Amino acid sequence: MRFEVGCNPESEEFKEYWNRNGYDQEYKGYDHDRLLEELVDIIKDNSQLIVWRENGKIVGHAVWHESNTEEHRKGVPRDKEDREALTKLLGKKKDFVELHEWWLIEKYRGKGYGNEFLDFFEAYMKSERCADLVFYADHPAALAAFRKHGYKEGGYLEGSKEYIFYLPLIPT
Repeated sequence: MRFEVGCNPESEEFKEYWNRNGYDQEYKGYDHDRLLEELVDIIKDNSQLIVWRENGKIVGHAVWHESNTEEHRKGVPRDKEDREALTKLLGKKKDFVELHEWWLIEKYRGKGYGNEFLDFFEAYMKSERCADLVFYADHPAALAAFRKHGYKEGGYLEGSKEYIFYLPLIPT
């Protein structure tokens, strides 16, 4: 597995991957094209899209963005439950990097690639001088990976139906 920073989400290669990535099975009832539009809206710089490659072919992706305790993304305020959980985890710190999503085509799951990706992503964020990482998860494999990597768990958020995780990259 190879991780590559800087894919264009509107490239033909990424769109081809998107159309075969398995979202349709796990997101029944969702508009597949609208999900891609939302992803493109989140990505302000192609470095925020990391693709996972196997034999030169995209088999997974991850999206990250800068965030803070008040806004999920610029202009998108956090709800009270989320703000309180983040403040409890981060203390007075306000800014962090949020791993917005990660996805791996089902046939590649269960091989430890999620843990490999977290090793890669944490090192990449350190190299970019990011101090703190946050991720929201509900999938059992993601929960296990974040716990294994030592992320501090901030509890279950009823509003989003997800657990919140935090990892300081630079000790304070």
